[in-house]
Amino acid sequence: MVRGKKPTRGGNRRKFDKRFEHKPKVKKCKFNIREASYVKERDAKNEEIENRRRKLEAERSKQLELEAESSEEEREDPLKMLLSAIGGAETKRQPVIDSDCESESESEPDDEAEVKSSVEEENLFKTKNSGVDHVTSEASDAEHVEINLREEEEEDQETAREDAGKLRDPFSIHLLNDLDDDLYKSVSLTPQKAATSRSKWPALGTVVFQIPEVEDEFSKPVRKRPKVSILEDKQFARHGAVPQVIDDVDWDKLFIKSQIQGNISKANYDNIKDSLASKPSPLTPLQKELFTIINNYQDLCYNERNFANGEQIRFLYCLHAVNHVLKTRTKVLHHNAKLTKAKKSGIADTPDEYRDQGLVRPKVLIIVPFRHSCLKIVRLLIAILIGEDKGGSVVNKLRFMEDFSGNELAMPRKNPKPEDYEQTFEGNVDDTFKIGISVTKKTLKLYSDFYSSDIIISSVLGLRMLVGAEGEPDRDYDFLASVELLVMDQTEVFAMQNWDHLLHVLDHAHLQPKESHGTDFSRVRSWVVNGWSKFYRQTLIFSGVPLPEIHAIFNKRCFNYAGKARVVNPVTSGTVCQTVIQVPQVFHRFDSRDHGHDIEARFTFFVSKILPQYKDSIMNHTVIYVPSYFDFVKVRNYFKKEELSFVQICEYSKDAKVARARDMFYHSDAHFLIYSERFHFFRRIRLKGIRHLIFFAPPTFPHFYSEICNLMQKANQNPNAGSDSNMTVTLVYSKYDALKLAGIVGTERTTKMISSGQDVHMFMTGD
Repeated sequence: MVRGKKPTRGGNRRKFDKRFEHKPKVKKCKFNIREASYVKERDAKNEEIENRRRKLEAERSKQLELEAESSEEEREDPLKMLLSAIGGAETKRQPVIDSDCESESESEPDDEAEVKSSVEEENLFKTKNSGVDHVTSEASDAEHVEINLREEEEEDQETAREDAGKLRDPFSIHLLNDLDDDLYKSVSLTPQKAATSRSKWPALGTVVFQIPEVEDEFSKPVRKRPKVSILEDKQFARHGAVPQVIDDVDWDKLFIKSQIQGNISKANYDNIKDSLASKPSPLTPLQKELFTIINNYQDLCYNERNFANGEQIRFLYCLHAVNHVLKTRTKVLHHNAKLTKAKKSGIADTPDEYRDQGLVRPKVLIIVPFRHSCLKIVRLLIAILIGEDKGGSVVNKLRFMEDFSGNELAMPRKNPKPEDYEQTFEGNVDDTFKIGISVTKKTLKLYSDFYSSDIIISSVLGLRMLVGAEGEPDRDYDFLASVELLVMDQTEVFAMQNWDHLLHVLDHAHLQPKESHGTDFSRVRSWVVNGWSKFYRQTLIFSGVPLPEIHAIFNKRCFNYAGKARVVNPVTSGTVCQTVIQVPQVFHRFDSRDHGHDIEARFTFFVSKILPQYKDSIMNHTVIYVPSYFDFVKVRNYFKKEELSFVQICEYSKDAKVARARDMFYHSDAHFLIYSERFHFFRRIRLKGIRHLIFFAPPTFPHFYSEICNLMQKANQNPNAGSDSNMTVTLVYSKYDALKLAGIVGTERTTKMISSGQDVHMFMTGD
């Protein structure tokens, strides 16, 4: 070995050994999508369809040539007749709802698995029903061929009677005719000119009806109203009236589509099973009274929704939505068949009775807070529309179940959350979603394009992201232009998410679309063209808490010409009776000249009258509960400015900061704890060490008052700080907090406290 060189392990053997030669990596070929098996199958299938179409064209052209030789009369262009015969003409594609399978020809599924599953489902459905067409967009020509062959069978006797002016169905009564001049003037006023009446119903209690009021001259029956001309008998929309409560449920008399009547009882079984032995009925007493209003196409505000009746309410508006969409589809297909016959006879005009569509296709919009709520709605829609019918199918069901199930919150076993918290946050609680659903005779297609959908289910945030803000290039709100049924369920949760998003969405409803979206304007209803869509929209609001914000929407953004109904029942005791601690609870009232001045007046009253009483060191362990985040920021900034000893917990606080704030407050390192209501709603932690409690305003949820007061029990106190004799509860309110205050102390006490000459009232509760 040469001096100075390091020995090589193994010598120079590796240098000449072929086993250690460098071999170049074999380059993998790029994936060629044209060679994929499913692409080849699709191309072969499309080629077969094209061959069939060419044969039909050839046969039709021969027939046209023979007719041209034997006829000397003027007729339409042969190419147009050829295209209309095979369903490929542009005019056949323009109606918003052209056929029972239009929604299935919109777009191709994204991946190979969805293509195969969708095609298999549709092929199975086709063999059993002899007419449902392919899902893929490449087969659209074949779809129209098959549609043309069976449109003759889509005529509906009830629709024919309605076209002749014999209206019985509330659906047609509400949507068919225009408003007369006096009714339009009445509903277009702000506020509306309405006659108010109260009814006492067995299950709902007190129901307040507001029916638009017009002059006596125009309150007579429709047939006696003035005609537009001598030759024309113009009918106008019937004025609203207080409905009669449903006694015996007869689906035919309630005008429920016959194809879903057999599925209703089973879909509603969980709600009616307890009463089947004593009083068998397909609807519960509560459902009968609610459906009386809903089926009459009047607006409804029901603020007594809870976890006991929530499923009954959900079933009702799902039934109403499916029934509404099916009736719309039946009417459109009937008129399609009539127009096809008329065109063959040489009649090209579209009668006014055949105006059956809006500017866009979506007719039903359902807004719910969480994905799990959407999952329950879709399950009900499937149960009502399809049930156990072996001929029905649901497209993209597997994808939907994967997207909308799972991701459940882990509820702690030790120190469990309250029962209402576990029920509210059951299942997937993601609040960013939207989904379009198209409905045909026996098919429900999920994830359809919005402009090919009949029903849209979304969260507030999902709609807000889609609607966008002014100046954004990708914003879209045209799908809200022709909504005829708006449902808002669990509306109180929207206040904990973002109420401004909801207002923003409602502001963009019934605006003129920026694009035509393939609309056949000869089929658009005249009242839609007049811009009266908001007067025909039915709005259903279901909430567990009577919030002022909900009442503001119901009073100022619901313009239904048929009228509106609101369930108003007084609160007898309130949640103050559920407080178990023996602590003086003092309610301070401040004066405010109007609602806009209320925010500043409340803060001034708090800073000048309430806060000075709690600055002393013996008044430590004070929690300030703030319902509004804007008030939270205002109070926090004031505390920083005054350099007061405090910690804060809000919905944007990280877990580490929350733990640090709780520890400092419990061990007397911080005098005050500013606590936001939205954090308590989403987390529901057990605060410990509370000796003094200040409610900056009444809580949005009345049971939060007693829940937080009960956290002051001895088991949650720091034994080394404070005393049981030095504990207080304070609440600040004004006359504009009447609804929230009634949930805490009751309606009767609230009336006295607001009208009383005293500004301070005290309650004592406990054993």
